[in-house]
Amino acid sequence: MAAADAAPLPAVAWKLSAAAEAAAKLPVPSYTPYSDPLKKSAAFEPLEKLLRERIAYIDGAMGTMIQRYKLTEDDFRGDRYKSHAHELKGNNDVLVLTRPDVIAEIHTQYLEAGADIIETNTFNGTSISQADYELQAKEEVYAINRSAAELAKKATAAFMAAHPEQGPKFVAGAVGPTNKTLSVSPSVENPAFRGITYDEVVDAYYEQLVGLYDGGVDLFLVETIFDTLNAKAAVFALEKFFADKGVRIPVFLSGTIVDNSGRTLSGQTNEAFWNSVSHAKPMAVGLNCALGAADMLPYMANLSQCADCFVFCYPNAGLPNAMGGYDQKGDEMAEEIRPFCEQGLVNLLGGCCGSTPEHIAAVRKMASEFPARPVTTPKPLMRLSGLEPLNYDPDATNMRRTFLNVGERCNVAGSALFKKAIVNGDYDTALSIALKQVQQGADILDINMDDGLIDGVAAMTKFVNLCISGEFSFAMARGAQFLRGA
Repeated sequence: MAAADAAPLPAVAWKLSAAAEAAAKLPVPSYTPYSDPLKKSAAFEPLEKLLRERIAYIDGAMGTMIQRYKLTEDDFRGDRYKSHAHELKGNNDVLVLTRPDVIAEIHTQYLEAGADIIETNTFNGTSISQADYELQAKEEVYAINRSAAELAKKATAAFMAAHPEQGPKFVAGAVGPTNKTLSVSPSVENPAFRGITYDEVVDAYYEQLVGLYDGGVDLFLVETIFDTLNAKAAVFALEKFFADKGVRIPVFLSGTIVDNSGRTLSGQTNEAFWNSVSHAKPMAVGLNCALGAADMLPYMANLSQCADCFVFCYPNAGLPNAMGGYDQKGDEMAEEIRPFCEQGLVNLLGGCCGSTPEHIAAVRKMASEFPARPVTTPKPLMRLSGLEPLNYDPDATNMRRTFLNVGERCNVAGSALFKKAIVNGDYDTALSIALKQVQQGADILDINMDDGLIDGVAAMTKFVNLCISGEFSFAMARGAQFLRGA
């Protein structure tokens, strides 16, 4: 029979399953509110109450105050480290063991200035940071952190006993960023290299948390985050610690932006930073250090809008002078912070580098006339992050227009060219495959190294490290999202 004379095919009545019909009618996913299975510590209720009722205050710089005492090497050594082989001057954390009177006096000065929260003197309290002074041994790290927490708790207890009318005072276990970075290579020649592993950072943070918890801290403050992957390691350590203890302690997370670009050292915008760490469900998120208050205002406004928790800021006392010191007085700093209060951006204020009790008292005096920021409830969306945020807001009436493109060619099971590049160690070709997908419109890249001929862990680590390093990372920032924390 000629093709032109062929009988038409019979019509087929296609029928979707009930599940498919339901999915077609409801294409936009719904999100179930988070429910924490762990019990909360006793500090949660009074701390949340304080942050809702009024703007609260955290202390100022510890290092700035320590410099006023003009301490010598003997002060840092004390009896405990009299014969220690390495110089200790500059290791401020050990002063909780060798000159606890100095640290206690500083805590008390900040409490008298109006601080509601004081930080433990443990910014460099991990074994990673203490290795610079050859004090990385577990017993030394534990002693520093536990003693620092006990010292701060003793100061708050004494102050509350003398001034019961001023309400509760809290101790934040200060968890610094360490002196290593997980997102940036220390070697110009080898951008895939890292000076430390993720697991090593997690273990170091966990050790610090044990000492701070045993010393009685009310909350943990992961601060001065310049590399979000370091912060994620801290969050992982915190979650493991909470699971091991069977109790959750309030967590504050504080990022730092390095210049007026509004980005962290590892390249993220502050909203991308929030998307990366929001899974930790912190009680509060904020920014500290790096810039003076005036320069931080637009980034605080953005963070206040996108975060669904309490928001805080403790900026430097202006910008450093030519000698590295800070000249901004307390009243001047308070006036720079005033717009934060006028615009309703914050629940908590304080000071970082260069700030003193004078600054905290001035900030409290200025801010006391303003109400605390109401906690916002952003629209429930899938929020991802690379260097930029990717907030997926699908349109139920036009799903094609809001379709996300996922690049699948960085997959050894789906691309022979990519697999050959990885097997041969040709990472330049592998990276070019990733970049081409971004240039062609991919929003997200799926990466898979699961193959019998490939050491998957090593290959994945090297490839992702290369993807988030240097010029290639910024080239991709405008397109695909490498999920640093979502």
